[in-house]
Amino acid sequence: MRRFLLASALLSTTLYATAQDGGRPLWEVGGVALGVSQQAYPGSSQQVQRAIALPYFIYRGQYLRADSDGIGVRAVKTPRYEFDVSAAGAFGSNADHDPIRRGMPSLGTLVEVGPRLKVDLGPAPAGGRWRLDLPVRGVFDLSHQLRYRGAVFQPGVTWSRRAPGALLYGVGASLLVADERLASTFYEVEPRFARSFRPAYEARAGLLGTRLSTWFGKDLTRDWTLFGFAQLNSVAGGANRDSPLVRQVTGHTLGIGLSYTWLRSEARAAD
Repeated sequence: MRRFLLASALLSTTLYATAQDGGRPLWEVGGVALGVSQQAYPGSSQQVQRAIALPYFIYRGQYLRADSDGIGVRAVKTPRYEFDVSAAGAFGSNADHDPIRRGMPSLGTLVEVGPRLKVDLGPAPAGGRWRLDLPVRGVFDLSHQLRYRGAVFQPGVTWSRRAPGALLYGVGASLLVADERLASTFYEVEPRFARSFRPAYEARAGLLGTRLSTWFGKDLTRDWTLFGFAQLNSVAGGANRDSPLVRQVTGHTLGIGLSYTWLRSEARAAD
């Protein structure tokens, strides 16, 4: 169940199925295989590698959505504005595998869920489009009975383009602003966990870091889609840059995957 929920969350950042002539199907059923190498948390010097293969379901209803652009309920849509509920996810990491966190609680698999305002900023260079995203999400720990871990605000701007040959690609930049509870999850060192190499530290709310990202999706056939993404994360200027758990300023996440559509509806999505 945890892995299925995470796979659904990953759809918001990894499955970029391209539109076909006549519009996209109202629903699709298939499978996805995904390999990810991610930074354990912003500022960590450790990488976490995961590979999963799971079924997926995409639905592009007028209000209920579960597709490449988000998962949840779309409450409002106009030519320029869209308001919905979306999700994202990140794999957890074992503290025993990270020398600086050894003896502390491990970081669980985290899923973010919350409202998002999207603003179409119009045409962009090279035939692309600009978009402003303003998501506010609660963060929940799938490894600990959906325990609430805090909230994050991630304003960002993206440029994306659909190119000939069933190819979609884009780049984006965003800020991550966390409340004190989420900052504590990553950066706080309680006195009972303090060591000579890891002094006690009280985390603060504020800028968690900045993120640059790029992605692509390419239809290989009618049923097979190749996709990939990369992120560069930085904690430079972050509110908790001085935490002893911050071991490096920049880090990266890379992912590559393949999806297969087994069944699709004859009916087409309205948009």
